[in-house]
Amino acid sequence: MFNKYDVIVVGSGIAGLSFALKVAEAGKQVAIITKKNSAESNTNYAQGGIAAVTSQSDDLEMHIRDTLDAGDGLCDPLAVREILRDGPGSIDELVQCGVAFTQLQDGRVSLGKEGGHSKRRILHVKDITGKAIEKALLDAVDNSSLIETMEHHFAVDLITSKKISGQDLDNFDGVDRILGLYVLNEKTQKVETFAASAVLLATGGIGQIYEYTTNPSIATGDGIAMAYRAGVEVSNMEFIQFHPTAFYTTQAERFLISEAVRGEGAILRNLEGEAFMGRYDTRQDLAPRDIVARAIDAEMKKSGARHVWLDVRSIPKATLHERFPNIYEYCSKQGIALEEDMIPVVPAAHYLCGGVKTQLNARTGLTGLYACGEVACTGLHGANRLASNSLLEAVVMAKRGAVAVLEDLAKSYQKSELLPDWLDGDLHNSDERVILTHNRDELKRILWDYVSIVRTDKRLERARTRIEVLEREINDYYWDFKVDVSLLELRNMIQVAALVVRCAIQRKESRGLHFTLDHTQKSERIKDSSLKAY
Repeated sequence: MFNKYDVIVVGSGIAGLSFALKVAEAGKQVAIITKKNSAESNTNYAQGGIAAVTSQSDDLEMHIRDTLDAGDGLCDPLAVREILRDGPGSIDELVQCGVAFTQLQDGRVSLGKEGGHSKRRILHVKDITGKAIEKALLDAVDNSSLIETMEHHFAVDLITSKKISGQDLDNFDGVDRILGLYVLNEKTQKVETFAASAVLLATGGIGQIYEYTTNPSIATGDGIAMAYRAGVEVSNMEFIQFHPTAFYTTQAERFLISEAVRGEGAILRNLEGEAFMGRYDTRQDLAPRDIVARAIDAEMKKSGARHVWLDVRSIPKATLHERFPNIYEYCSKQGIALEEDMIPVVPAAHYLCGGVKTQLNARTGLTGLYACGEVACTGLHGANRLASNSLLEAVVMAKRGAVAVLEDLAKSYQKSELLPDWLDGDLHNSDERVILTHNRDELKRILWDYVSIVRTDKRLERARTRIEVLEREINDYYWDFKVDVSLLELRNMIQVAALVVRCAIQRKESRGLHFTLDHTQKSERIKDSSLKAY
């Protein structure tokens, strides 16, 4: 089946939806490809909020300084300044789209504070900010006649002119560019061909490569893997942010206890009841996430504990109810009364600070391919993301990317109307699916055990050796059987895990989220860690 659009967006979080709306407003036909329901995205799970300078007591320079400090020397200063500068305008556009940020009784916007921020600047909708933004954007998308949303469609691989230049391709000018992509329709179980002059990757993060994560099941690194296979540069994949306070459970997906709770006065305590963060940083419980996560990890290893406590008992009951209703309800269902009990918390894989390398207009190194949101690496986050800068980056870069796409679509290059179909040949469905389950579980344990909060050269080499075996196995499996979602996700997860490990091995220092016992000092030579397939 052949489908043709002006622009294809892969992913339905804040980045993809914002971008689609901007492009459709200019009269372009847009397809949104999403592998689950359209509301299922990392955005939907974002509790804390969106950071921007909207208060007279705050200013851009302070926000820039906080972001650079958290990024530990690896932020791109120009990216930081331009993205943060555009923040307030993007906030206004979200409000116009229907996002009702929480207000104080006097009508002013309620601003929260999170670790690493010197001022209250986090706009929020109680503790369901991502969900509120997602709903407003989805409603706007549903009202657009130029946007077609295709749920349960899985993007398999990008189609580029270089890959098919030996086939029937008219007007090939020698420049590698996007022509479209192959997409698995889960309903028909057929791989369809989608043609477009522009493709935006907005597929979110990679949390599912770890055994314990705050990310939903969709976060399997699909966009990064596709881009890398197409020869696009990826950068800083070693910088995995572990959220310090996920609710302790034996389940793989761990409920997030927002950093905003500590911003309102919650205190981390070890199992003896001691407030320990003062031993690790002068900012104590409001230190940046990498410092807090390592402190918790150290306390747990020192005592053999399975978790630490988050003490919220000093926060007024009214504040807990009004500011954190979602967290309050979840804890209540777990038998924890926040007015009396402490919350058991542990770190969990949360956010990728690297990704597909982009310019400040969302363009990648492949003509016609764009990326924004967590899948992209703009230089804003550096070695460690400042809390609540991610939603801001997504909406700002979506707008910038839409401008770039419209400029590029106005150029004269004309591509072939027809692209080669996906070929399954005589392949059949696998009767050995246990291999997929086993390899997925093994991969997640490898990353958790060897490429976690604290690393060593030996652990990283062990991870690389084991992942290379999994790569060979999944490659053989991929070419022997028909594709399905489980196979495609695992293929991408293994690809992305290998990139994380390779970037981590390259970095012979401890910086930001990459902490290794073999290289505890920072190197004087600061640089990004980049990889390309060819």
